[in-house]
Amino acid sequence: MDFPERVYTKDEVKQARSFIEKGYKHDLMADGSPDFVAKVEEALELIKTAGYYDFLRTYIRVIREITGLSQLREQEAAIWFHVKALDDPVDDAGFIIQKAQQMKDFIEGRLYYETAEIRAVNKRIEFIETLRDKTDDPALKRRCEENLKKWKEQPFP
Repeated sequence: MDFPERVYTKDEVKQARSFIEKGYKHDLMADGSPDFVAKVEEALELIKTAGYYDFLRTYIRVIREITGLSQLREQEAAIWFHVKALDDPVDDAGFIIQKAQQMKDFIEGRLYYETAEIRAVNKRIEFIETLRDKTDDPALKRRCEENLKKWKEQPFP
């Protein structure tokens, strides 16, 4: 038995949760143009540096290039990402981790309204702080600090 092709019905979610509880990790793929794949790979390197790659592979199967709005597609365990939205590797990696947290909440049956977005944004901030603390690159540390400042200045309940 394999990880479900889609994660939509109660049975599919239950099956996905069972696989994850047993330690299942997706063979994460970036699917799109060469420019898109290169930008995603750059973000993934930052995710690896921070030590969040296994977390990501637990919940996300594919990061796919699309021409519409960037979003999580729970039923596909996929992140749809518009290539023009990929302009800052730190912000891109943060977005990917935020969506992985949302997928985790979906698999665990957590409700979306009220606190879901707060949990996802907090995971993004935690990731950026961890990346800042784990890198020795002063330019990357500076980019993390700028990104954190942006997130902490936003009005958020």
